[in-house]
Amino acid sequence: MNTIVSISSVFESSLERAFKTPLLCDVSKIHTGYGIMPRVTHCTDDEGWGKPGSSKKVHVGKSLTQKGGFASVDRILERVENQYWLFQVDQFQSWMLGFDRFTGKWQVTELAPNKVLVDYQFTLHSTIPLLYPLNWLFAKFFWKNYMKHAMENIRKMTYSHEPYLHS
Repeated sequence: MNTIVSISSVFESSLERAFKTPLLCDVSKIHTGYGIMPRVTHCTDDEGWGKPGSSKKVHVGKSLTQKGGFASVDRILERVENQYWLFQVDQFQSWMLGFDRFTGKWQVTELAPNKVLVDYQFTLHSTIPLLYPLNWLFAKFFWKNYMKHAMENIRKMTYSHEPYLHS
């Protein structure tokens, strides 16, 4: 079963900043921990990150649900400059309620100079039919709020012109 979660917001920034910040800046400043989700501490094996086909290993701090250390792999599936990113999170190192991967889309649309509509979407892919009701509840209630938290961190980084770590 696939469960889709979407949120939208308007960023008062350049189109380029709104597009690049979430995937090219320091991910540990985006995923700072939220409820049961551990904070990202750093990434490894990220040479070439930001280009379609690239990947990186994500490492997290210890939490109630994670032992800490290597947690998952992020992949860039598609990048259309100043329009959208398609990306995937997989190879989870701890049990994720029967989810085998998350696919995300970060899409930007310029409404006016320094006014950008951001559409942020995740599809959570589940593989265990018995858990589908729990998966749906997790996605709609917890994951949606987690995405809002991440989006606000991205907004702050966008407005402060956080340096890009990748190109």
